[in-house]
Amino acid sequence: MFRACLLLLASLFPLAACSRAEAGPLVDVAVIDRDTGQWLPTYPHRGDSWVAGQPGHRYAVRLTNTTGERVLVVLSVDGVNAVTGETAAPSQAGYVLDPWETAEIAGWRKSLDDIAQFVFTDHGDSYATRTGRPRNVGVIGVAAFREARPYYSPRYPGHPAPAPYPPYAGSRAQPESAEAKAAAPAAAESVGDAMANRQRIGTGHGEREWAPVGSTDFVRARRTPDQVSQIRYDEPRRLVALGILPPPYRPPYRERAPQAFPSGFVADPPRWR
Repeated sequence: MFRACLLLLASLFPLAACSRAEAGPLVDVAVIDRDTGQWLPTYPHRGDSWVAGQPGHRYAVRLTNTTGERVLVVLSVDGVNAVTGETAAPSQAGYVLDPWETAEIAGWRKSLDDIAQFVFTDHGDSYATRTGRPRNVGVIGVAAFREARPYYSPRYPGHPAPAPYPPYAGSRAQPESAEAKAAAPAAAESVGDAMANRQRIGTGHGEREWAPVGSTDFVRARRTPDQVSQIRYDEPRRLVALGILPPPYRPPYRERAPQAFPSGFVADPPRWR
């Protein structure tokens, strides 16, 4: 049994940032087909990593903390924060993993007690499309953060930690003015529509499932993520069309040779009409 991960409901800003050398990713990310129990293999293609999702199958995102410290993981599915339902941004709430912890996130967080299952479904039935955000359907992403540690000057033992940084203007989405909305180019929408038309499947808002978590405080060591990773997905036939997967094997056709004894007894011939 995997331990339940902890939901972040804490400050976004650090007490002090500590620079650490990166030996590898903070968090390993994998996609699990819950109906078959299989890990979905990833296929590299033109700088992206792809997995093939079967429409109608439930899935989970497996997150593994590879460090001996707590980390915060903001999970985005189809460009939507899997905890809050907001259009995803790294500054938002996410899951806190203890050192070396592995957790499977199997749905959209509905409360501290339950989720709505992640399900591979038709693009038009995906949660993002149904809530008016089809542009980023087909991608699962994480933004991972290290935790800040209080800093004390070695010259002044007992010196109190510095005050938190003032709010960072770039950390939260600012409301868009009416003029800015009116000036947005229509070409951007057409590009988004074209991308949506090519994508075959998305992640649906499935059945409710009991998946309790708790809440904890977490202060980020940096305003920017220490790791950003993403996995793209689509149904197998589209990955075949893109050249990511090989076409299914079909044995070569061979014409059946005549057989001297093809069956048992003599049957009556068909009646003439």
